[in-house]
Amino acid sequence: MSVVFLTPPSGPNQPGAIENYYRLHARIYDGTRWSFLFGRAAILAEVAARARPARILEVGCGTGRNLVELGARFPGATLTGVDLSAPMLAVARRKTAALGARVELRQQCYNAPLGVAGGFDLVLFSYALSMFNPGFETAMQAAVADLAPGGRLAVVDFHATRFRWFERWMGVNHVRMNGQLQPLLQTSLTPEVNRVNAAYGGVWQYLTFVGRKK
Repeated sequence: MSVVFLTPPSGPNQPGAIENYYRLHARIYDGTRWSFLFGRAAILAEVAARARPARILEVGCGTGRNLVELGARFPGATLTGVDLSAPMLAVARRKTAALGARVELRQQCYNAPLGVAGGFDLVLFSYALSMFNPGFETAMQAAVADLAPGGRLAVVDFHATRFRWFERWMGVNHVRMNGQLQPLLQTSLTPEVNRVNAAYGGVWQYLTFVGRKK
């Protein structure tokens, strides 16, 4: 997870604030996020149970953790990672170096389809969409447009919490979690996996979703 922020952002979620956040966190990101970014391995397993994608896009690829896993699961696939944070992409380049020319990393916003010929068989958002404030709708629309016919969109992300203090704290960390993602995913794609999971005894929930292009 990292971010490819959409315009026009405002307040604490503007690109400068996000870039500063990840400049500080890039070196420690993978060593700390395991304790609360649940379901990242599970979403890849859900995809693998349903498809063998040949062209894969991860939006908000961060340090490249998922790209490495995707490269191992799908050895014939080409991989594209998009992220706004230069420090996170620097880590991703080191992590994915062994995959060679199979990987392309792009530092850019994701506010329009990439328009790759033939489209992608899989577009993955892993703890990224909840940070697109505003603009998650635009990102989803771009992803659906970037999918090849019958391609799949996979999302694992924060969903909601019943505790206002936790919702406010997550907002300080640039995350919105009031159930905003699931309704649009359900109407934009044909759901194959659509599951809300409890974390830390129900302090918050996270969403696991795989949907096929209609």
